[in-house]
Amino acid sequence: MSSSVPSPATRLRALRPDWLTDPKVWRTEVLAGLVVALALIPEAISFSIIAGVDPAIGLFASFTMAVTIAVVGGRRAMISAATGAVALVIAPLNREHGLGYLVAAVILAGVFQVTLGALGVAKLMRFIPRSVMVGFVNSLAILIFMAQVPEMTDVPWAVYPLIIGGLALMVFFPKVTTLVPAPLVSIVILTVITIGAAIAVPTVGDKGELPSSLPVPGLPDVPFTLDTLATVAPYAFAMALVGLMESLMTAKLVDDITDTHSSKTRESIGQGVANIVTGFFGGMGGCAMIGQTMINVKVSGARTRLSTFLAGAFLMVLCIVFGPVVSDIPMAALVAVMVMVSFATFDWHSVAPKTLKRMPAGEISVMVITVAVVVATHNLAIGVVAGSVTAMVVFAKRVARLAEVTAVTDPDGSTVVYRVTGELFFASSNDLVGQFAYAGDPDRVVIDMSAAHIWDASSVAALDAIENKYAQRGKTVEITGLNEASAHLHGRLSGELTGSN
Repeated sequence: MSSSVPSPATRLRALRPDWLTDPKVWRTEVLAGLVVALALIPEAISFSIIAGVDPAIGLFASFTMAVTIAVVGGRRAMISAATGAVALVIAPLNREHGLGYLVAAVILAGVFQVTLGALGVAKLMRFIPRSVMVGFVNSLAILIFMAQVPEMTDVPWAVYPLIIGGLALMVFFPKVTTLVPAPLVSIVILTVITIGAAIAVPTVGDKGELPSSLPVPGLPDVPFTLDTLATVAPYAFAMALVGLMESLMTAKLVDDITDTHSSKTRESIGQGVANIVTGFFGGMGGCAMIGQTMINVKVSGARTRLSTFLAGAFLMVLCIVFGPVVSDIPMAALVAVMVMVSFATFDWHSVAPKTLKRMPAGEISVMVITVAVVVATHNLAIGVVAGSVTAMVVFAKRVARLAEVTAVTDPDGSTVVYRVTGELFFASSNDLVGQFAYAGDPDRVVIDMSAAHIWDASSVAALDAIENKYAQRGKTVEITGLNEASAHLHGRLSGELTGSN
């Protein structure tokens, strides 16, 4: 008799990740990890310079962040490593107090992130409007491009044809085959050309010396006192917030690109765990890397945790084992990759004339403000906050105009019924008091709230003010039609919001 219950071996195969069972997936993930590792090296070195630490500190951070988040993170195929946003936050701490305090701040930031993740901070992502998300995507594309501009100024003329050649390879090579990622082909070919022809152009090695050994775990070299805690805590908390916001926004972006869901709570906690591990290995900390994530997911087609893990592992192998070869990679090759990523990331549809004509002015304003603030501050987190606040103001103004008051007087003239329609909250209720004819109304006034909803104390206070104005004229007010939630809030707060009652 056959059984429908799958055998243990069948269940085990079902639990295996795709890269263990599909050679094509394995190849894609491995090659994607290699491309990302190559792109991580100059970025990590640059961010180390921003933070004022040795390049090895940034490279160690990228290694430990990527490897750890591959295991504990909530978003598959997303790359976490040392980032410019984190470097900007902790650079003043390193300048004023030294590397030991920076490392301590990284560990404490990780603790903050684990705590915030456990408290459900990821749920706040639902309040990020689409227009802010579009602005976030477009601004990060602009930042990625702007970061390449220094590599294209005051450089030998040979850099420009190399960049153009790299872009051409990435555009046309996929038409030949997609078995090997075009960015990897571009990097290899440009490196061979520059070495073979002895072309003198800036290389990865010019960015800084690569490490020759693996990082060693240890405690930060700081006094374990309350003074130390007071010194590092503000920087750690700022780093935790910036890192979480960039990571969660990037995770949401990858969700949209891959049409898959990720656990934002697990990602928040995972970012904290990765920073704690990074701190104990002497790294500068980090968060999700948007540019490298786009290389991994959008350009190379990676979809699993393997690519993230291998990006970190390959990074150390390239530095320690193949350091001399990696040092000879022309920066022009990596610049071409990042320029391609910036163009692929930008949401061109959002700025098309047809789209702009149909889009409400408020939505366009939110997107533009998000982009402008990010580009001005070079901080994606600040831009997202500014865009979200703008979106809230636009929404409040829009909803406030929906509250209307209409009056109907009984034929005998003894009663007037005011029908209130719409959502009453602090923005719409401010104008409510002025829409009643207190002096000219009859002695009995009915306020019909069956088509309205009370959301806050401001609305209750406005209704109290209306009742008081009528009472001063010896007239009675009856409020009817409150739904259950509105009646509960009104009953609890009415008459309790001013000291005179």
